[in-house]
Amino acid sequence: MASSNLTIRVLTSVVAVPLLLGLLFCGSSLAWACLLFAATLAASFELFAMTARRDRLQQIGGITSSLAVATTVYFAGNNARALMTLCLLVPLVGFLVPLFRAKDITVAGLQLATFAAGPWYVGGLLTTASLLRRDFGPGWVLLVLSVAWLADTGGYFVGRRFGKAKLYPLVSPNKTWAGLCGAVLGSTVAGVVAALTYLPELPLMHGIVLGLVGGIVGQLGDLVESLLKRSVGVKDSGSIIPGHGGILDRIDAVLFVSPFTYLYALWAISAR
Repeated sequence: MASSNLTIRVLTSVVAVPLLLGLLFCGSSLAWACLLFAATLAASFELFAMTARRDRLQQIGGITSSLAVATTVYFAGNNARALMTLCLLVPLVGFLVPLFRAKDITVAGLQLATFAAGPWYVGGLLTTASLLRRDFGPGWVLLVLSVAWLADTGGYFVGRRFGKAKLYPLVSPNKTWAGLCGAVLGSTVAGVVAALTYLPELPLMHGIVLGLVGGIVGQLGDLVESLLKRSVGVKDSGSIIPGHGGILDRIDAVLFVSPFTYLYALWAISAR
């Protein structure tokens, strides 16, 4: 079963990755942003379908709020008034919608937190990958993707071969300390390759830091989504991608690696 699932995952990646990279490098910044807006819609649907089951109105509200965050963050630029409005309005609405739609008090707290923070978790964090493409270039997005992908690959194979001691069994029973080491090794390789090849403006030491810390941050993002899924009793956030689960399952690490990389580029690279 594991071998079959791996085959499906590889075949899906063989088809999807070239299309993704083609749009990233050959398409415009806006075209890339539109793809991520679509991903925001899909991921937020999965998120709110998990936390507000059988409540279509709450789901629609959460999805709309997530898209509003994504588009405002991307198009607002330096408009402080628009961003401040967003920062205050999204949590306010997020707290009020579950209040008036409460049906099961045992999950009300989860719904309050999700509707206040969920639009930023999906819409805000993912949009940093659009900002990277627009403000720094496609190579920086490739760095984010390669850090996340190579960490996932390194963690999978090293964890399967050497993994014994569990990393955090309460949240993710399959993750091991060996897998974490493999993930960080893979992500560090991604940072080094970026600095030595397609990102000449990135000093090697910065590439090592981005890869090393990015790998750890990405694994934390994976654990955050695992915690969310276990709290609602589901294995995958969805089934839209054969062999990979849902959109949220595929971007859980990117949601953390991308904002970290964007902030690093903003403060450590462009400020030089």
